[in-house]
Amino acid sequence: AANSGYSPFVTTAQKVQLLETVDPVVRLKLATQWLSEHLAEQDVAESIAKDVQEGVDKQQREFLLRRQLDAVRKELSELNGDPEDESDDYRARVEAADLPEHVRTAALKEVEKLERSSDQSPEGSWIRTWLDTVLELPWTERTEDAYDIRGAQEVLDAEHAGLADVKERITEYLAVRKRRADRGLGVVGGRRGGAVLALVGPPGVGKTSLGESVAHAMGRKFVRVALGGVRDEAEIRGHRRTYVGALPGRIVRAIKEAGSMNPVVLLDEIDKVGSDFRGDPAAALLEVLDPAQNHTFRDHYLEVELDLSDVVFLATANVLEAIPEALLDRMELVRLDGYTEDEKVVIARDHLLPRQLERAGLEKDEVALEESALRKLAGEYTREAGVRNLERAVARLLRKVAAQHELGDRELPFTVTDADLRGLIGRPHHVPESAQDPAERRTAVPGVATGLAVTGAGGDVLFVEASLADPETGASGLTLTGQLGDVMKESAQIALSFLRSHGAELELPVADLKDRGVHIHFPAGAVPKDGPSAGITLTTALASLLSGRLVRTDVAMTGEVSLTGRVLPIGGLKQKLLAAHRAGITTVVIPQRNEADLDDVPAEVLEKLDVHPVTDVRQVLEIALAAASAPAERIPAAA
Repeated sequence: AANSGYSPFVTTAQKVQLLETVDPVVRLKLATQWLSEHLAEQDVAESIAKDVQEGVDKQQREFLLRRQLDAVRKELSELNGDPEDESDDYRARVEAADLPEHVRTAALKEVEKLERSSDQSPEGSWIRTWLDTVLELPWTERTEDAYDIRGAQEVLDAEHAGLADVKERITEYLAVRKRRADRGLGVVGGRRGGAVLALVGPPGVGKTSLGESVAHAMGRKFVRVALGGVRDEAEIRGHRRTYVGALPGRIVRAIKEAGSMNPVVLLDEIDKVGSDFRGDPAAALLEVLDPAQNHTFRDHYLEVELDLSDVVFLATANVLEAIPEALLDRMELVRLDGYTEDEKVVIARDHLLPRQLERAGLEKDEVALEESALRKLAGEYTREAGVRNLERAVARLLRKVAAQHELGDRELPFTVTDADLRGLIGRPHHVPESAQDPAERRTAVPGVATGLAVTGAGGDVLFVEASLADPETGASGLTLTGQLGDVMKESAQIALSFLRSHGAELELPVADLKDRGVHIHFPAGAVPKDGPSAGITLTTALASLLSGRLVRTDVAMTGEVSLTGRVLPIGGLKQKLLAAHRAGITTVVIPQRNEADLDDVPAEVLEKLDVHPVTDVRQVLEIALAAASAPAERIPAAA
């Protein structure tokens, strides 16, 4: 204890404390405590020194191995004649590539950054990925357009029946391109002659497949960009390189996939684009689709200008109203309103039947369908604007024939007639009203009228039912059912108010409306409905109800009605007339101000329809209401 003050680890303060302590036992305890603390410090110091030494040894070993690896790579590159340094390889590739001057300048700057960065730096990996993307883009590659206008027209006609508007627009585009090329006007003001067409129509009319046909007719590469459900703006314009896993946008990737700077790019389902906290992809598409801006399109990932002015953009959509107005303003609208029955028969015979025969494992000479069978399939087994359900019906028919042949119940070859359809695929689902028994028709009672509507699947026939409540047990007022929107509810109120104010003139017993409630229903009740175009249909149904006169079965109508009885114009006339034709309607009442829209309706449809343009509800009632029967029809009352 007395000699512990000579220990080298004891501080001066501890030595003084030791001298001041008289009791040798206490001195010994102090010395023991200080020794234990010193030994603990020594253990920690030795542990740290050991860890540091191990780290240094590991770094030295890794450094040595990397130097050896570099030396091996150098020897291999000398043997193979490759560049010694990866950055030298990128520099050589950039200088050898056929790049625009502004792209080459940006790429060489990135190569310089790569040369300055270390192998362990993550920035080096980002730069290499960026350089690979830039070098893979077809900056100067362009396919030669097929300027055989007649040949392009033949390609479009062979691959798609109907769709005259679209074919005419593509033919016009090619003709203008050819004349510009002949006159040496390929590039004007830094821009080429790109085009942006929006194909809007119901499902199954061939919007997507038309894009491939357009590319085929023009002799260009075709790329499809699916936009359904896209909600991130970076999907269109790319991610900035500061983000981990950054990629260029879909437009740049489409150009890279096509391998040329002038492909046909189909922006599929552009009306299904959404927006959230990550931005609005529709707003990012504004620059892409604007011919005045897209020759200097700048992707966030590339950060160099990309010329999209020679790209032909085709956008497809089902619902026009879902496309933002600013985006729609940059596109040329082409409507595909559906096919006529004659066009469906041609499509089924020339396109659907050969494809489904191959899928069913049948030969062309083994099964044939008569035109009457195809017409019945199109008219009574399906009722749609497109041909998807028609193709399913043909496929089901061929599967049934193939199965019967394998079971030994059917000999081949076999020709399917319209009489064979019921035995093979069951009863028709859509029998025209005119083909039904008169007692079973919906308009067999007063108060039911046939209207026309536009839906997401094209045009459709709409029925309006009206009834009067019993004066003793029923409620008064107007009741509306069928999931109606505000505009349609107001149309019903306008129709009722018009008849109340002009009852004497129209010889209708409107006094009954004072004590008896009116109920108007639009089947089917589960489908939401809105719009003003059922105005004259509502008025006709109420007039039929009050007068007891039936509405003619073969008559359908569409038009907005005003409080004074004027018939105002509506939209979607072509789809509505096609729907009337599909449903077997022969007489259609339309607003006179929509008469110009008849030019868009196929001639074969107009030949089978008796179209009456009208300006006043009184004309509608004269056409639509049947002559009064000798015994007055009893007005139906709601229970």
